[in-house]
Amino acid sequence: MSQDLYELLGVARDVSPAELKKAYRKLAVKYHPDKNPDDPEAEDKFKELGNAYEILSNEDKRAAYDRYGHAAFENGGGGRSSGGGGFHDPMDIFSQVFGGGGGGFGGFEDIFGGGGGRRRDPSGKQRGSDLRYDLEISLEEAATGVQKELEIEKLMSCDTCSGSGSKSGSGRKSCSTCGGRGAVTRQAGIFVQQTACPECQGAGQIISDPCGDCRGEGRIENEERVKLQIPAGIDSGTRLRSTGNGDAGLRGGPAGDLYVFLNLKRHPIFEREDNNLYCELPMPFSTAALGGELDVPTLEGKTSIKVPAGTQGGTVFRVRDRGIKDLSSGRKGDLHVEVRVEVPTKLNGGQKEKLQEFANSIGQENSPMQKSFFDRAKEFFTGGD
Repeated sequence: MSQDLYELLGVARDVSPAELKKAYRKLAVKYHPDKNPDDPEAEDKFKELGNAYEILSNEDKRAAYDRYGHAAFENGGGGRSSGGGGFHDPMDIFSQVFGGGGGGFGGFEDIFGGGGGRRRDPSGKQRGSDLRYDLEISLEEAATGVQKELEIEKLMSCDTCSGSGSKSGSGRKSCSTCGGRGAVTRQAGIFVQQTACPECQGAGQIISDPCGDCRGEGRIENEERVKLQIPAGIDSGTRLRSTGNGDAGLRGGPAGDLYVFLNLKRHPIFEREDNNLYCELPMPFSTAALGGELDVPTLEGKTSIKVPAGTQGGTVFRVRDRGIKDLSSGRKGDLHVEVRVEVPTKLNGGQKEKLQEFANSIGQENSPMQKSFFDRAKEFFTGGD
């Protein structure tokens, strides 16, 4: 997530907890997947809203975000993850805010005005959690595209019980604590608080003969190799989504997604800005004075540039189409080469003598920068007289 969390929720940075909750409730209802079955972008928006609210509604996390921004949560700050960082289940956050059980949109009939929403069976299928993986790639890999194989630690469906959590496959019975509703209520004065049942964790059922391998959950943590195709032109901060490669769902529910956040390694020669590349190139003193050709490294190999006689240090040459390919249009950026005049550090006696003779033979007409500087300095000290 790169957007400012306050902007995402449409609130000011000094927003009160009550106003923050009100803003989240409004947007969460608007973008809830159950209410937008034909909008594929609604689910991503719903997840981003849940993640933003989860951070800003927590006093410590909000303080960390206000101070460090997104960097505060890049290495494990957002919950369970694979490869660092992660997301909480947005349905759980939604459920906590609206006071419902089971994490589904059903059960919050007041949102739709009298039972318009569909109720989810607490003992039914439940989607798995999304995972985050931070991946570092080289500039060369970003320029050409590459396929990576990731090792992901995640919850996978138990093979022993086929994900049922039961030895026999049907050893389930209604939870006696919540009566199969998946939620319990508690009276606190004039208020009634509803929470997920602590006995069945909101499932509404318990397993009488739990599987020995997964202990009744239907999932076990294991390692899986996931192949990910990274397109040419990708840049740092890009998020790629690998559908269905998150945690396995409960009771046959669909798996979550894997979100891969990319970061480019620092390159020893080039710096990248958008689709252009920049580098500094040493240039011999003789080439600067006499002109010539310089070999220039590129990501595709070596090329050359022509240097006019009298080229000054700091001059930038542009090599067209030797940058990075644009992810959308496919057009390539340019390579910008800044030349730096290299002054000899060790001279023998003969070289010093010849260089001094050369220096004595040069008049101010061959040093326009020096002449301009001293003319301006003279004018400064004499006040123009």
